Amino acid sequence: MNTQDQIYRDLQKHLDSPTGGFPAAASGADIRLLKHLLTPEEAKIAAQLSTVKLEPVKTIYKRVRKSGMPMSIEELQRKLDQMVYKGTVLAYKEGYKEKHYKNASGAAGGMIDFQVDRLSKDLVEDIDKYHEEIFAARGRERTPRTARIPELRTIPVEKSVLLPEKYLVRTYEDVRWLVENSPGPFSVANCICRQMKDLRGQNCKYSDLRETCLQIGPDHARQYLDMRIGRSITKEEVFSLLDKFEEAGFILMPENSQRPENICCCCGDCCGVLGAALKSPKPADLYATNYYAEVDAKLCKGCGTCVQRCQLQARVLVDGKATVNLDRCIGCGNCVVTCQSNATRLRKKDEELVPPKDRDDTIMRTLTNKLGKWNMLKLKLRMRLGLRV
Repeated sequence: MNTQDQIYRDLQKHLDSPTGGFPAAASGADIRLLKHLLTPEEAKIAAQLSTVKLEPVKTIYKRVRKSGMPMSIEELQRKLDQMVYKGTVLAYKEGYKEKHYKNASGAAGGMIDFQVDRLSKDLVEDIDKYHEEIFAARGRERTPRTARIPELRTIPVEKSVLLPEKYLVRTYEDVRWLVENSPGPFSVANCICRQMKDLRGQNCKYSDLRETCLQIGPDHARQYLDMRIGRSITKEEVFSLLDKFEEAGFILMPENSQRPENICCCCGDCCGVLGAALKSPKPADLYATNYYAEVDAKLCKGCGTCVQRCQLQARVLVDGKATVNLDRCIGCGNCVVTCQSNATRLRKKDEELVPPKDRDDTIMRTLTNKLGKWNMLKLKLRMRLGLRV
């Protein structure tokens, strides 16, 4: 491995440890992605940033200087701000006296998503390859669903949840509640997956809509607005867009927390994550979801609308009646809202998965699951001492 490749390999290992956010790919797609997004100098700087904790420039500068990179603290801040604009580093100032930085996550939901409006054909090919390898591998895992913190979550479209009172919808699974109770700001961005599809010369078979990535604040929306890849919208506009997305049959995929700041509105035709999940024998294992579709065969007329509507091939007709493959159903509810015979309903799973409280809680619980309590204590000590984590 040459010196430059080693720089990127060191960064990949750092981004993947301890959060597991950027696993290595056998094809080398992980390294190619990093080369698309960071110069060798930026990769060296990123290797000195935390993947978990926001830190001021002076803390980062101590590590940069110790690593042998010749630059002033002012030059480092300029470079960090440029990396923020490029979508490889996150920066926050609210709640701090000065701006704090940390690495964006390496995979979906992080620096890859921030490349919306900045794509090239080569970058698209490597993103596709990486998603296919990593998510397909995770789909083969047999980890019990309650013993892990899935990266992916889906919540039912609003009109699909018609349940008895004992199955009251939790606030974190009610998209209207999430938006209504968010402090804002709100923004919407073009979907990077649909942009990738367009770049391949293909059309989305579900919709012509492209602004389908919602940021419901506060940090995520500000990040998109500061990077100039998001458009500021009102709360009322968010609700209007959600109505359009439900009509199109999009799957609502928020980040896995009770107060998500980002909601992707996805389709299996374009979404890289859904496309990879589609190739898994058990897509339901990849998602934190508390619902599944159920069919009343006596009411089913065998029209096949649910089969056409389902984007994970969970619905099939058997002897003229609709059935549900529970290994493939992620409880999105899209088949429910178009069932004219009212034969399909969502049911809640016996074993409920409660999402982490917020994004920080998600990170901490993921770390604890991966490292164990003892190693987690050592990690927290490193964070207190200002060491890189």
